[in-house]
Amino acid sequence: MSVSPASVPTTAGPAPTQADLLDFVRRTAADTELIASLPLDPEGRTWLRLDGPGGSEAWLIGWPPGTGTGWHDHADSVGAFFTASGELREHSLAARLPTDGWKTLELTDGVDRERRLTAGQGRAFGRHHVHEVLNDSPDHHAVSVHAYYPPLPRIRRYSRVGQVLRLEQIERPEDWQ
Repeated sequence: MSVSPASVPTTAGPAPTQADLLDFVRRTAADTELIASLPLDPEGRTWLRLDGPGGSEAWLIGWPPGTGTGWHDHADSVGAFFTASGELREHSLAARLPTDGWKTLELTDGVDRERRLTAGQGRAFGRHHVHEVLNDSPDHHAVSVHAYYPPLPRIRRYSRVGQVLRLEQIERPEDWQ
């Protein structure tokens, strides 16, 4: 379910950095009125498109208990996300993967990372960052703010079994807007 865009101030100037995006998502997550305006659905994620800094793409996302993104990356975009309420868990890979030309990769030992991001915590990430984000809570929603620059050209979705990562789908902006 999506809802109408909100008016969040943007800044003009050079392309936003990871630090700029992290600052934006941190400030936006502190806007309790905006966070409370997001309708929460018990069945599926909800989202609200925001105007990010410097032409970046930004989203306010509601996560029902037990939901997640699955493994994915944001292609050539850098990004940041910040938990406004609840808690999210992120699994990520501390490895640079080839960007194109593969369907299946065997991951080496030691590349897995896990972070728990409670309300008031966030992180920035670079290009080709492969991760999944989850709300593990059995009974509480989480809400987070995300920003990407340049605006997402595509999202690659993966499946993972053990140490094998497999490219399953490539989504383009028209698939989620």
